[in-house]
Amino acid sequence: MQKNAYFKGLTIPFLLLLPQLAITIVFFYWPATQAVWQSFLIEDAFGTSTEFVWFENYQALFSDPGYLKAFVNTAIFSTFVCVFSLSIALLFAVMADRQIRGAEIYKTLLIWPYAVAPAIAGVLWLFMFDPSLGMLARGLQSLGIPWNPRLNGNHAMLLVILAATWKQISYNFLFFLAGLQSIPKSVIEAAVIDGAKPMRRFWTIVFPLLSPTTFFLLVVNIVYVFFDTFGIIDTITGGGPSGATETLVYKVFSDGKGGSNLGGSAAQSVLLLIMVIGLTAVQFRFIERKVSY
Repeated sequence: MQKNAYFKGLTIPFLLLLPQLAITIVFFYWPATQAVWQSFLIEDAFGTSTEFVWFENYQALFSDPGYLKAFVNTAIFSTFVCVFSLSIALLFAVMADRQIRGAEIYKTLLIWPYAVAPAIAGVLWLFMFDPSLGMLARGLQSLGIPWNPRLNGNHAMLLVILAATWKQISYNFLFFLAGLQSIPKSVIEAAVIDGAKPMRRFWTIVFPLLSPTTFFLLVVNIVYVFFDTFGIIDTITGGGPSGATETLVYKVFSDGKGGSNLGGSAAQSVLLLIMVIGLTAVQFRFIERKVSY
Protein backbone atom coordinates (compact mmCIF):
# COMPACT_ATOMS: atom_id res chain seq x y z
CA MET A 1 0.00 0.00 0.00
CA GLN A 2 1.33 3.43 -0.93
CA LYS A 3 1.33 5.88 1.95
CA ASN A 4 0.09 9.43 1.39
CA ALA A 5 2.03 12.40 2.74
CA TYR A 6 0.18 14.65 5.20
CA PHE A 7 1.40 17.98 6.54
CA LYS A 8 0.35 19.14 9.97
CA GLY A 9 0.54 22.81 9.04
CA LEU A 10 0.89 25.12 6.03
CA THR A 11 4.53 26.08 6.64
CA ILE A 12 6.20 23.15 4.84
CA PRO A 13 3.86 23.22 1.79
CA PHE A 14 4.48 26.95 1.34
CA LEU A 15 8.24 26.47 1.71
CA LEU A 16 8.15 23.79 -0.97
CA LEU A 17 6.21 26.10 -3.30
CA LEU A 18 8.31 29.17 -2.53
CA PRO A 19 11.16 28.55 -5.06
CA GLN A 20 8.75 28.09 -7.97
CA LEU A 21 6.60 31.03 -6.89
CA ALA A 22 9.70 33.23 -6.57
CA ILE A 23 10.89 32.31 -10.08
CA THR A 24 7.43 32.94 -11.54
CA ILE A 25 7.06 36.31 -9.82
CA VAL A 26 10.58 37.55 -10.62
CA PHE A 27 10.79 36.37 -14.23
CA PHE A 28 7.15 36.62 -15.37
CA TYR A 29 4.78 38.71 -13.26
CA TRP A 30 7.25 41.49 -12.44
CA PRO A 31 8.42 42.01 -16.07
CA ALA A 32 4.80 41.78 -17.24
CA THR A 33 3.68 44.52 -14.87
CA GLN A 34 6.67 46.64 -15.89
CA ALA A 35 5.75 46.20 -19.56
CA VAL A 36 2.16 47.25 -18.90
CA TRP A 37 3.33 50.38 -17.04
CA GLN A 38 5.95 51.22 -19.69
CA SER A 39 3.33 50.93 -22.45
CA PHE A 40 1.72 54.11 -21.09
CA LEU A 41 4.99 56.05 -21.25
CA ILE A 42 7.13 57.80 -23.82
CA GLU A 43 10.79 57.79 -22.86
CA ASP A 44 14.13 58.13 -24.55
CA ALA A 45 16.55 55.27 -25.08
CA PHE A 46 18.52 56.11 -21.91
CA GLY A 47 15.50 56.60 -19.64
CA THR A 48 16.48 60.17 -18.72
CA SER A 49 13.09 61.66 -19.66
CA THR A 50 9.68 60.05 -19.25
CA GLU A 51 6.20 61.28 -20.08
CA PHE A 52 2.90 59.58 -19.21
CA VAL A 53 0.77 59.52 -22.38
CA TRP A 54 -2.06 57.12 -21.50
CA PHE A 55 -3.08 55.12 -24.62
CA GLU A 56 -1.17 57.05 -27.26
CA ASN A 57 1.27 54.18 -27.83
CA TYR A 58 -1.61 51.81 -28.51
CA GLN A 59 -3.32 54.29 -30.83
CA ALA A 60 -0.08 54.72 -32.78
CA LEU A 61 0.18 50.96 -33.25
CA PHE A 62 -3.23 50.58 -34.88
CA SER A 63 -2.43 53.39 -37.30
CA ASP A 64 0.98 51.92 -38.16
CA PRO A 65 0.96 49.96 -41.48
CA GLY A 66 4.08 48.10 -40.36
CA TYR A 67 2.30 46.70 -37.32
CA LEU A 68 -0.69 45.58 -39.37
CA LYS A 69 1.69 43.91 -41.83
CA ALA A 70 3.43 42.12 -38.94
CA PHE A 71 0.03 40.93 -37.73
CA VAL A 72 -0.76 39.42 -41.16
CA ASN A 73 2.70 37.84 -41.33
CA THR A 74 2.17 36.28 -37.91
CA ALA A 75 -1.22 34.87 -38.92
CA ILE A 76 0.22 33.27 -42.07
CA PHE A 77 3.37 32.03 -40.34
CA SER A 78 1.58 30.55 -37.32
CA THR A 79 -1.09 28.82 -39.41
CA PHE A 80 1.34 27.06 -41.72
CA VAL A 81 3.79 26.09 -38.97
CA CYS A 82 1.05 24.63 -36.75
CA VAL A 83 -0.60 22.70 -39.59
CA PHE A 84 2.64 21.36 -41.06
CA SER A 85 4.36 20.48 -37.77
CA LEU A 86 1.32 18.70 -36.33
CA SER A 87 0.49 16.83 -39.54
CA ILE A 88 4.04 15.66 -40.26
CA ALA A 89 4.66 14.71 -36.63
CA LEU A 90 1.45 12.67 -36.54
CA LEU A 91 2.46 10.88 -39.75
CA PHE A 92 5.91 10.07 -38.36
CA ALA A 93 4.43 8.89 -35.06
CA VAL A 94 2.00 6.55 -36.81
CA MET A 95 4.82 5.10 -38.92
CA ALA A 96 7.19 4.74 -35.94
CA ASP A 97 4.51 3.05 -33.85
CA ARG A 98 4.43 0.09 -36.23
CA GLN A 99 6.32 -3.13 -35.52
CA ILE A 100 9.26 -2.61 -37.86
CA ARG A 101 12.93 -3.45 -37.62
CA GLY A 102 15.06 -0.61 -36.28
CA ALA A 103 12.09 1.37 -34.95
CA GLU A 104 14.06 2.55 -31.91
CA ILE A 105 16.74 4.04 -34.18
CA TYR A 106 14.12 5.93 -36.18
CA LYS A 107 12.53 7.28 -33.01
CA THR A 108 15.89 8.47 -31.69
CA LEU A 109 16.77 10.22 -34.95
CA LEU A 110 13.37 11.95 -35.07
CA ILE A 111 13.87 13.31 -31.55
CA TRP A 112 17.27 14.87 -32.22
CA PRO A 113 16.08 18.19 -33.76
CA TYR A 114 14.34 19.04 -30.47
CA ALA A 115 17.77 19.43 -28.84
CA VAL A 116 18.81 22.09 -31.38
CA ALA A 117 18.45 25.70 -30.26
CA PRO A 118 16.19 27.89 -32.45
CA ALA A 119 19.08 30.15 -33.50
CA ILE A 120 21.20 27.13 -34.47
CA ALA A 121 18.29 25.68 -36.43
CA GLY A 122 17.99 28.98 -38.27
CA VAL A 123 21.69 28.97 -39.16
CA LEU A 124 21.48 25.38 -40.45
CA TRP A 125 18.59 26.19 -42.77
CA LEU A 126 20.23 29.43 -43.85
CA PHE A 127 23.37 27.56 -44.93
CA MET A 128 21.32 25.01 -46.88
CA PHE A 129 19.16 27.59 -48.69
CA ASP A 130 21.54 30.54 -48.97
CA PRO A 131 21.43 31.65 -52.66
CA SER A 132 25.21 31.93 -52.82
CA LEU A 133 26.48 29.05 -50.66
CA GLY A 134 23.58 26.68 -50.03
CA MET A 135 23.64 23.34 -51.85
CA LEU A 136 19.85 23.06 -51.89
CA ALA A 137 19.53 26.63 -53.14
CA ARG A 138 21.89 25.84 -56.01
CA GLY A 139 19.84 22.75 -56.79
CA LEU A 140 16.70 24.88 -57.03
CA GLN A 141 18.48 27.39 -59.25
CA SER A 142 19.72 24.60 -61.52
CA LEU A 143 16.06 23.56 -61.97
CA GLY A 144 15.24 27.05 -63.19
CA ILE A 145 13.74 28.29 -59.90
CA PRO A 146 15.13 31.78 -59.12
CA TRP A 147 15.47 31.05 -55.40
CA ASN A 148 16.60 34.11 -53.42
CA PRO A 149 15.13 34.66 -49.92
CA ARG A 150 17.28 37.77 -49.56
CA LEU A 151 15.21 39.62 -52.16
CA ASN A 152 11.99 37.63 -52.50
CA GLY A 153 9.62 37.96 -49.55
CA ASN A 154 7.66 34.82 -50.43
CA HIS A 155 10.85 32.77 -50.52
CA ALA A 156 11.93 34.19 -47.17
CA MET A 157 8.57 33.40 -45.56
CA LEU A 158 8.68 29.86 -46.96
CA LEU A 159 12.18 29.36 -45.57
CA VAL A 160 11.33 30.47 -42.02
CA ILE A 161 8.16 28.33 -42.10
CA LEU A 162 10.20 25.26 -43.09
CA ALA A 163 12.83 25.91 -40.42
CA ALA A 164 10.27 26.52 -37.65
CA THR A 165 8.29 23.45 -38.70
CA TRP A 166 11.40 21.24 -38.69
CA LYS A 167 12.31 22.48 -35.23
CA GLN A 168 8.87 21.69 -33.76
CA ILE A 169 8.21 18.31 -35.39
CA SER A 170 10.28 16.43 -32.80
CA TYR A 171 8.33 17.86 -29.87
CA ASN A 172 4.98 16.99 -31.45
CA PHE A 173 6.29 13.56 -32.45
CA LEU A 174 7.13 12.67 -28.84
CA PHE A 175 3.61 13.37 -27.60
CA PHE A 176 1.84 11.79 -30.54
CA LEU A 177 3.93 8.63 -30.18
CA ALA A 178 3.18 8.47 -26.46
CA GLY A 179 -0.51 8.96 -27.20
CA LEU A 180 -0.52 6.19 -29.80
CA GLN A 181 1.21 3.77 -27.45
CA SER A 182 -1.36 4.46 -24.74
CA ILE A 183 -4.29 3.38 -26.96
CA PRO A 184 -5.43 -0.14 -25.93
CA LYS A 185 -4.47 -2.68 -28.58
CA SER A 186 -7.69 -4.57 -27.89
CA VAL A 187 -9.70 -1.69 -29.39
CA ILE A 188 -7.71 -1.83 -32.63
CA GLU A 189 -7.92 -5.61 -32.75
CA ALA A 190 -11.70 -5.47 -32.34
CA ALA A 191 -11.93 -3.06 -35.27
CA VAL A 192 -9.77 -5.38 -37.38
CA ILE A 193 -12.05 -8.31 -36.57
CA ASP A 194 -15.06 -6.18 -37.61
CA GLY A 195 -13.38 -5.65 -40.99
CA ALA A 196 -12.45 -1.96 -40.64
CA LYS A 197 -9.74 -0.85 -43.09
CA PRO A 198 -6.57 0.92 -41.82
CA MET A 199 -7.72 4.41 -42.82
CA ARG A 200 -11.14 3.88 -41.30
CA ARG A 201 -9.58 2.58 -38.08
CA PHE A 202 -7.38 5.65 -37.90
CA TRP A 203 -10.09 8.29 -38.42
CA THR A 204 -12.83 6.60 -36.39
CA ILE A 205 -10.80 5.11 -33.51
CA VAL A 206 -7.17 6.23 -33.31
CA PHE A 207 -7.50 9.94 -34.08
CA PRO A 208 -10.49 10.54 -31.73
CA LEU A 209 -8.56 8.83 -28.92
CA LEU A 210 -5.63 11.16 -29.70
CA SER A 211 -7.81 14.27 -29.31
CA PRO A 212 -6.50 15.18 -25.81
CA THR A 213 -2.91 15.01 -27.09
CA THR A 214 -3.80 16.96 -30.22
CA PHE A 215 -5.55 19.67 -28.22
CA PHE A 216 -2.58 20.01 -25.87
CA LEU A 217 -0.14 20.25 -28.78
CA LEU A 218 -2.33 22.81 -30.54
CA VAL A 219 -2.10 25.12 -27.51
CA VAL A 220 1.65 24.55 -27.16
CA ASN A 221 2.30 25.15 -30.85
CA ILE A 222 0.41 28.43 -30.81
CA VAL A 223 2.65 29.64 -27.98
CA TYR A 224 5.71 28.32 -29.85
CA VAL A 225 5.06 30.16 -33.11
CA PHE A 226 4.22 33.41 -31.33
CA PHE A 227 7.28 33.50 -29.06
CA ASP A 228 9.91 30.76 -29.55
CA THR A 229 10.45 31.33 -33.27
CA PHE A 230 12.20 34.66 -32.69
CA GLY A 231 15.67 33.10 -32.89
CA ILE A 232 14.86 31.37 -36.19
CA ILE A 233 13.60 34.55 -37.85
CA ASP A 234 16.46 36.65 -36.48
CA THR A 235 19.19 34.34 -37.79
CA ILE A 236 17.63 33.56 -41.18
CA THR A 237 16.07 36.82 -42.40
CA GLY A 238 16.22 39.41 -39.62
CA GLY A 239 12.59 40.22 -40.43
CA GLY A 240 13.38 40.99 -44.06
CA PRO A 241 13.29 41.49 -46.90
CA SER A 242 11.32 44.71 -46.41
CA GLY A 243 9.51 43.31 -43.39
CA ALA A 244 8.18 40.26 -45.26
CA THR A 245 9.03 37.93 -42.35
CA GLU A 246 8.65 40.40 -39.50
CA THR A 247 6.25 38.80 -37.03
CA LEU A 248 4.75 40.44 -33.95
CA VAL A 249 7.38 39.12 -31.56
CA TYR A 250 10.19 40.23 -33.87
CA LYS A 251 8.66 43.68 -34.27
CA VAL A 252 8.66 44.06 -30.48
CA PHE A 253 12.42 43.49 -30.58
CA SER A 254 13.18 45.60 -33.64
CA ASP A 255 11.15 48.61 -32.49
CA GLY A 256 12.49 48.43 -28.95
CA LYS A 257 16.17 47.74 -29.64
CA GLY A 258 16.62 49.05 -33.17
CA GLY A 259 14.09 51.88 -33.15
CA SER A 260 14.50 52.87 -29.46
CA ASN A 261 10.72 53.10 -29.20
CA LEU A 262 10.48 51.62 -25.72
CA GLY A 263 6.88 52.64 -25.05
CA GLY A 264 5.62 51.36 -28.39
CA SER A 265 7.58 48.13 -27.98
CA ALA A 266 6.07 47.61 -24.53
CA ALA A 267 2.58 48.23 -25.92
CA GLN A 268 3.21 45.61 -28.61
CA SER A 269 4.34 43.06 -26.02
CA VAL A 270 1.17 43.66 -23.99
CA LEU A 271 -1.04 43.20 -27.06
CA LEU A 272 0.88 40.08 -28.04
CA LEU A 273 0.34 38.59 -24.59
CA ILE A 274 -3.38 39.41 -24.75
CA MET A 275 -3.63 37.75 -28.19
CA VAL A 276 -2.01 34.53 -27.00
CA ILE A 277 -4.18 34.43 -23.87
CA GLY A 278 -7.26 35.10 -26.01
CA LEU A 279 -6.40 32.36 -28.51
CA THR A 280 -5.76 29.90 -25.69
CA ALA A 281 -9.06 30.81 -24.04
CA VAL A 282 -10.93 30.34 -27.33
CA GLN A 283 -9.35 26.92 -27.79
CA PHE A 284 -10.34 25.84 -24.27
CA ARG A 285 -13.83 27.30 -24.70
CA PHE A 286 -14.77 25.81 -28.06
CA ILE A 287 -12.24 23.20 -29.21
CA GLU A 288 -11.95 21.37 -25.89
CA ARG A 289 -15.65 20.46 -26.10
CA LYS A 290 -14.81 18.12 -28.97
CA VAL A 291 -12.01 16.42 -27.05
CA SER A 292 -12.76 12.90 -25.84
CA TYR A 293 -10.97 12.08 -22.59
